[in-house]
Amino acid sequence: MALKKEKNQKLNNDQIRKLMLEYFYERNKHATSSMGKKGSAVKISCLKSDLKRLHGLKSQEVQSNLTYLISQGWIEPIELEKQVRTPQGMIIPSTTKYYQITAQGIDKIEGPGEFTMPRFQGINIQATGQNIITLGDGNQINAQFSDLGKALVELKEAIKAADIPETDKISLVSDIDTIQSQLAKPSPSRTILKAAWETIEAGAAAHGFISLVKKISVFIGKFL
Repeated sequence: MALKKEKNQKLNNDQIRKLMLEYFYERNKHATSSMGKKGSAVKISCLKSDLKRLHGLKSQEVQSNLTYLISQGWIEPIELEKQVRTPQGMIIPSTTKYYQITAQGIDKIEGPGEFTMPRFQGINIQATGQNIITLGDGNQINAQFSDLGKALVELKEAIKAADIPETDKISLVSDIDTIQSQLAKPSPSRTILKAAWETIEAGAAAHGFISLVKKISVFIGKFL
Protein backbone atom coordinates (compact mmCIF):
# COMPACT_ATOMS: atom_id res chain seq x y z
CA MET A 1 0.00 0.00 0.00
CA ALA A 2 2.86 2.39 0.82
CA LEU A 3 4.39 1.80 -2.60
CA LYS A 4 1.14 2.66 -4.33
CA LYS A 5 0.82 5.90 -2.38
CA GLU A 6 4.40 6.87 -3.14
CA LYS A 7 3.88 6.20 -6.84
CA ASN A 8 0.60 8.11 -6.92
CA GLN A 9 2.17 11.22 -5.36
CA LYS A 10 4.29 11.63 -8.48
CA LEU A 11 1.29 11.79 -10.80
CA ASN A 12 -0.01 15.18 -11.88
CA ASN A 13 -3.51 15.73 -13.24
CA ASP A 14 -2.44 15.30 -16.88
CA GLN A 15 -0.90 11.93 -16.07
CA ILE A 16 -4.01 10.85 -14.18
CA ARG A 17 -6.24 11.93 -17.07
CA LYS A 18 -4.10 9.97 -19.50
CA LEU A 19 -4.37 6.83 -17.35
CA MET A 20 -8.11 7.26 -17.10
CA LEU A 21 -8.57 7.80 -20.84
CA GLU A 22 -6.43 4.73 -21.56
CA TYR A 23 -8.63 2.75 -19.16
CA PHE A 24 -11.79 3.76 -21.03
CA TYR A 25 -10.11 3.09 -24.38
CA GLU A 26 -9.04 -0.44 -23.42
CA ARG A 27 -12.45 -1.15 -21.91
CA ASN A 28 -14.17 -0.10 -25.13
CA LYS A 29 -11.67 -2.04 -27.24
CA HIS A 30 -12.38 -5.32 -25.45
CA ALA A 31 -16.09 -4.77 -24.72
CA THR A 32 -18.61 -7.46 -25.62
CA SER A 33 -21.64 -5.32 -24.74
CA SER A 34 -22.53 -1.70 -24.14
CA MET A 35 -23.04 -2.11 -20.38
CA GLY A 36 -22.47 -4.78 -17.80
CA LYS A 37 -19.34 -6.50 -16.53
CA LYS A 38 -17.68 -6.49 -19.97
CA GLY A 39 -19.43 -3.41 -21.29
CA SER A 40 -17.82 -0.38 -22.88
CA ALA A 41 -19.65 1.83 -20.37
CA VAL A 42 -18.86 1.65 -16.67
CA LYS A 43 -20.44 2.80 -13.41
CA ILE A 44 -18.56 5.31 -11.27
CA SER A 45 -18.18 2.78 -8.45
CA CYS A 46 -16.53 0.27 -10.78
CA LEU A 47 -14.38 2.99 -12.35
CA LYS A 48 -13.04 4.11 -8.99
CA SER A 49 -12.46 0.54 -7.84
CA ASP A 50 -10.57 -0.42 -11.01
CA LEU A 51 -8.38 2.69 -11.05
CA LYS A 52 -7.53 2.28 -7.38
CA ARG A 53 -6.53 -1.34 -8.02
CA LEU A 54 -4.62 -0.61 -11.23
CA HIS A 55 -2.96 2.69 -10.40
CA GLY A 56 -3.62 3.48 -6.76
CA LEU A 57 -5.79 6.49 -7.63
CA LYS A 58 -7.92 8.04 -4.93
CA SER A 59 -11.65 8.51 -5.30
CA GLN A 60 -11.29 12.30 -5.34
CA GLU A 61 -8.65 12.14 -8.07
CA VAL A 62 -10.88 9.99 -10.25
CA GLN A 63 -13.96 12.16 -9.72
CA SER A 64 -12.30 15.52 -10.38
CA ASN A 65 -10.44 14.34 -13.47
CA LEU A 66 -13.51 12.54 -14.79
CA THR A 67 -15.30 15.89 -14.68
CA TYR A 68 -12.49 17.41 -16.73
CA LEU A 69 -12.49 14.60 -19.31
CA ILE A 70 -16.26 14.96 -19.72
CA SER A 71 -16.05 18.73 -20.17
CA GLN A 72 -13.40 18.27 -22.87
CA GLY A 73 -15.54 15.74 -24.73
CA TRP A 74 -13.23 12.73 -24.25
CA ILE A 75 -15.74 10.90 -22.02
CA GLU A 76 -19.55 11.01 -22.03
CA PRO A 77 -22.10 10.12 -19.34
CA ILE A 78 -24.99 7.80 -20.18
CA GLU A 79 -28.12 7.63 -18.02
CA LEU A 80 -30.09 4.39 -17.90
CA GLU A 81 -33.58 4.94 -16.61
CA LYS A 82 -35.86 2.24 -15.27
CA GLN A 83 -38.78 1.83 -12.90
CA VAL A 84 -38.59 -0.04 -9.61
CA ARG A 85 -41.72 -1.45 -7.96
CA THR A 86 -41.70 -1.43 -4.16
CA PRO A 87 -43.26 -4.24 -2.03
CA GLN A 88 -46.17 -1.85 -1.44
CA GLY A 89 -46.82 -1.64 -5.18
CA MET A 90 -45.47 1.86 -5.69
CA ILE A 91 -43.43 2.53 -8.85
CA ILE A 92 -40.32 4.61 -8.27
CA PRO A 93 -38.17 5.90 -11.16
CA SER A 94 -34.49 4.97 -10.89
CA THR A 95 -31.54 6.31 -12.88
CA THR A 96 -28.15 4.64 -13.14
CA LYS A 97 -25.29 6.65 -14.65
CA TYR A 98 -22.55 5.07 -16.77
CA TYR A 99 -19.49 6.56 -18.46
CA GLN A 100 -17.80 5.64 -21.73
CA ILE A 101 -15.19 6.98 -24.12
CA THR A 102 -16.34 9.12 -27.05
CA ALA A 103 -15.19 9.05 -30.67
CA GLN A 104 -13.16 12.14 -29.86
CA GLY A 105 -11.52 10.27 -26.98
CA ILE A 106 -10.66 7.33 -29.24
CA ASP A 107 -9.16 9.71 -31.81
CA LYS A 108 -7.13 11.31 -29.01
CA ILE A 109 -5.40 7.96 -28.51
CA GLU A 110 -5.38 6.44 -32.00
CA GLY A 111 -5.05 9.65 -33.97
CA PRO A 112 -7.56 10.83 -36.60
CA GLY A 113 -8.74 8.22 -39.11
CA GLU A 114 -10.82 7.98 -42.26
CA PHE A 115 -14.08 8.60 -40.39
CA THR A 116 -12.84 11.43 -38.16
CA MET A 117 -14.73 14.70 -38.54
CA PRO A 118 -12.40 17.45 -39.80
CA ARG A 119 -11.19 19.42 -36.79
CA PHE A 120 -12.04 22.84 -38.22
CA GLN A 121 -15.28 21.94 -39.97
CA GLY A 122 -17.63 24.91 -39.87
CA ILE A 123 -14.81 27.44 -39.39
CA ASN A 124 -13.84 29.83 -42.18
CA ILE A 125 -10.11 29.15 -42.20
CA GLN A 126 -9.46 31.73 -44.91
CA ALA A 127 -10.85 34.45 -42.66
CA THR A 128 -8.10 33.70 -40.12
CA GLY A 129 -5.36 34.35 -42.65
CA GLN A 130 -3.78 30.96 -41.90
CA ASN A 131 -2.77 28.27 -44.35
CA ILE A 132 -3.93 25.01 -42.80
CA ILE A 133 -2.69 21.71 -44.24
CA THR A 134 -3.75 18.13 -43.53
CA LEU A 135 -1.01 15.67 -42.61
CA GLY A 136 -0.86 12.00 -43.53
CA ASP A 137 -2.43 10.98 -40.22
CA GLY A 138 -5.38 13.33 -40.71
CA ASN A 139 -4.21 16.02 -38.28
CA GLN A 140 -4.47 19.61 -39.50
CA ILE A 141 -1.71 22.11 -38.72
CA ASN A 142 -0.44 25.52 -39.75
CA ALA A 143 1.54 25.13 -43.00
CA GLN A 144 4.51 27.04 -41.58
CA PHE A 145 5.12 24.10 -39.21
CA SER A 146 4.85 21.40 -41.90
CA ASP A 147 8.39 20.03 -41.45
CA LEU A 148 7.83 19.40 -37.74
CA GLY A 149 4.34 18.04 -38.36
CA LYS A 150 5.53 15.56 -40.98
CA ALA A 151 8.40 14.39 -38.76
CA LEU A 152 5.95 13.78 -35.92
CA VAL A 153 3.73 11.71 -38.24
CA GLU A 154 6.77 9.66 -39.21
CA LEU A 155 7.53 8.97 -35.56
CA LYS A 156 3.89 8.17 -34.81
CA GLU A 157 3.69 5.58 -37.59
CA ALA A 158 6.97 4.00 -36.47
CA ILE A 159 5.67 3.74 -32.91
CA LYS A 160 2.41 2.12 -34.03
CA ALA A 161 4.29 -0.49 -36.07
CA ALA A 162 6.89 -1.22 -33.39
CA ASP A 163 6.97 -4.26 -31.14
CA ILE A 164 6.55 -2.35 -27.89
CA PRO A 165 3.87 -2.44 -25.15
CA GLU A 166 0.50 -1.09 -26.28
CA THR A 167 0.31 1.18 -23.25
CA ASP A 168 3.58 2.84 -24.31
CA LYS A 169 2.20 3.32 -27.82
CA ILE A 170 -0.92 4.99 -26.45
CA SER A 171 1.07 7.36 -24.24
CA LEU A 172 3.49 8.39 -26.98
CA VAL A 173 0.85 8.81 -29.68
CA SER A 174 -1.31 10.89 -27.30
CA ASP A 175 1.59 13.26 -26.62
CA ILE A 176 2.36 13.54 -30.34
CA ASP A 177 -1.25 14.53 -30.96
CA THR A 178 -0.94 17.14 -28.21
CA ILE A 179 1.93 18.78 -30.07
CA GLN A 180 0.13 18.58 -33.41
CA SER A 181 -2.90 20.26 -31.86
CA GLN A 182 -0.70 23.16 -30.85
CA LEU A 183 0.75 23.38 -34.36
CA ALA A 184 -2.67 24.42 -35.67
CA LYS A 185 -2.21 27.73 -33.83
CA PRO A 186 -0.27 30.73 -35.19
CA SER A 187 1.67 30.76 -31.90
CA PRO A 188 1.87 27.33 -30.21
CA SER A 189 2.18 27.23 -26.42
CA ARG A 190 5.82 26.77 -25.44
CA THR A 191 4.84 25.29 -22.08
CA ILE A 192 2.62 22.60 -23.62
CA LEU A 193 5.11 21.78 -26.39
CA LYS A 194 8.00 21.50 -23.94
CA ALA A 195 6.12 19.22 -21.52
CA ALA A 196 4.83 16.93 -24.28
CA TRP A 197 8.15 16.77 -26.13
CA GLU A 198 10.15 15.91 -23.02
CA THR A 199 7.90 12.90 -22.45
CA ILE A 200 8.04 11.84 -26.12
CA GLU A 201 11.78 12.34 -26.36
CA ALA A 202 12.51 10.13 -23.35
CA GLY A 203 9.99 7.42 -24.28
CA ALA A 204 10.83 7.28 -27.99
CA ALA A 205 14.57 7.20 -27.35
CA ALA A 206 14.14 4.41 -24.82
CA HIS A 207 12.44 2.31 -27.49
CA GLY A 208 15.17 2.90 -30.05
CA PHE A 209 13.75 5.72 -32.19
CA ILE A 210 16.98 7.72 -31.82
CA SER A 211 17.25 9.00 -35.39
CA LEU A 212 13.64 10.21 -35.47
CA VAL A 213 14.04 11.90 -32.10
CA LYS A 214 17.10 13.77 -33.39
CA LYS A 215 15.25 14.74 -36.57
CA ILE A 216 12.31 16.18 -34.64
CA SER A 217 14.60 17.92 -32.14
CA VAL A 218 15.98 20.06 -34.96
CA PHE A 219 12.51 21.31 -35.91
CA ILE A 220 11.00 21.65 -32.43
CA GLY A 221 14.07 23.29 -30.90
CA LYS A 222 13.07 26.78 -32.03
CA PHE A 223 9.88 26.55 -29.94
CA LEU A 224 11.68 25.54 -26.76
